[in-house]
Amino acid sequence: MNSNFYIPKGPGFANLVQSIWQVEHAPAFETEYIIPKGAVEVIFNFSEAAAIPALLGNTIYNLPKCFINGFNTVPIQVQLPKQQFFFGVILQPLAIKKIFKHPAGAFADATIDLGLLDKSFLSLWYQLAEQNNFEGKVTVFLTWIKSYALQWQPQEQLVNNFLYAVNGHQFSVKEVSDHVCYSPRQLSRKIVDATGMNTENFLLYKKYLHAVDLVHYTDLSLTSVAYQSGFSDQSHFIKSFKAYTGLTPGEYQRNKTEVKGHLFKSMKQL
Repeated sequence: MNSNFYIPKGPGFANLVQSIWQVEHAPAFETEYIIPKGAVEVIFNFSEAAAIPALLGNTIYNLPKCFINGFNTVPIQVQLPKQQFFFGVILQPLAIKKIFKHPAGAFADATIDLGLLDKSFLSLWYQLAEQNNFEGKVTVFLTWIKSYALQWQPQEQLVNNFLYAVNGHQFSVKEVSDHVCYSPRQLSRKIVDATGMNTENFLLYKKYLHAVDLVHYTDLSLTSVAYQSGFSDQSHFIKSFKAYTGLTPGEYQRNKTEVKGHLFKSMKQL
């Protein structure tokens, strides 16, 4: 598998883009099972297959040339082509509304064809396809997104930071609202816009994300993971983890791969 990763520097880009990645390989498995990872991504599909079948929750999609996927609360199963080639961009959640004219929450638990949303994205796809390497694609994308450069208000920057922070799961709604200097109601509106979840649900989601990080990168017992992630008990931890992933923490632990949140298996076509 050939993979690349880049984090843009400077406020002009960092205020819009969290990171850029690329993966190109001939999969040894038929299906990629991706559990919710708490990010908003735009993905450009350069694979040999024009449309790739994917099951998100109970909905079957055909992943097109370029699409956006918001915060997922259910896993997505992708039927892998013989040759997979994805170029992806993780965007700052609050930047989505400026770029796409819709809040990021509108793309939660869905994959939306950007060519249908705005035909200019098909033009961008062709510009990216003309580049022979990852660096060239990064340059093209950053040149394109530069026109959307913006300066965040301090409160908005704090919200963006909180949404993607690896911690914060231990806070109450009041503690978060005090930290970002919004009232609980204002904070909830911002988080619903960005994720499709209210503040209480998102705090539970952050506990889950923190647990995934610990299960994947440490050798802690699942009891310790539950405790450090802020779950009240082991039963609550298992129930919440399975609600988001369709797997128990133990099942994920036994089947985890090099890439956090991504599992691979052979199965029938979707």
